[in-house]
Amino acid sequence: MTILYVVLGLLVLAALWAIVAYNSFIRMVQRTKEAWADIDVQLKRRYDLIPNLVETVKGYATHERSTLDSVTEARTRAMNAGASPAQKAEAENMLSGALKSLFAVSEAYPDLKANQNFLALQNELSDTENKIQAARRFYNGNVRDLNTAIHSFPGNIIAGQFNFAEREFFELGEADAAAKEPVKVSF
Repeated sequence: MTILYVVLGLLVLAALWAIVAYNSFIRMVQRTKEAWADIDVQLKRRYDLIPNLVETVKGYATHERSTLDSVTEARTRAMNAGASPAQKAEAENMLSGALKSLFAVSEAYPDLKANQNFLALQNELSDTENKIQAARRFYNGNVRDLNTAIHSFPGNIIAGQFNFAEREFFELGEADAAAKEPVKVSF
């Protein structure tokens, strides 16, 4: 009879462990989704600032049409980028490059650089870039924790049973080293 109690006790402990492990995976998946949503919020803020910035520059730099068009086009591509972190990162890299070109154009126009609206938009964009970077770190930290738990024993047993899948990091591509540098805002 005591062997039956021992076996029953072990089964109960195994079931409790499975429940705790499963709930832990659910919690990590939800944190990762929340972190991705934070990135989306910051990117949306960035996308909302760009048209105002472009309009401000248009008033001063009317013959810089190609630069303004490339910023607008890169913004549109970034907004419509696929859902995967790799697709999103590629589109964001292109947008960062276009913004760098826009700020380079502003250097040639002293009146534009002194415009209060332009300066305020530059500050907002710089603040948004910092928030995007923080959101990326938060997301990647959650992805790291989830992926580690999926591959670690004994959690990999629960992860395999319930089809918890690895998530992709949101990182800048190695090919675009220029995109690893923050958007330069100079006064």
